Amino acid sequence: MERHPDLADLADARGVTVDELVDEAVRRYVDVETTRVTHTAMRLALRHHDLLRRLGA
Repeated sequence: MERHPDLADLADARGVTVDELVDEAVRRYVDVETTRVTHTAMRLALRHHDLLRRLGA
């Protein structure tokens, strides 16, 4: 897979491989999305608490 040339420069400056840099970026992205989805799910659950209770959830 061809990568953006700036990734190699950034990885070199940080003393890591491009793969390590990409892995870190993906982990951070997944963490942020997990938090966002969790907050949305909690907000929806609170908003629809009565309905969920009636449905036995």
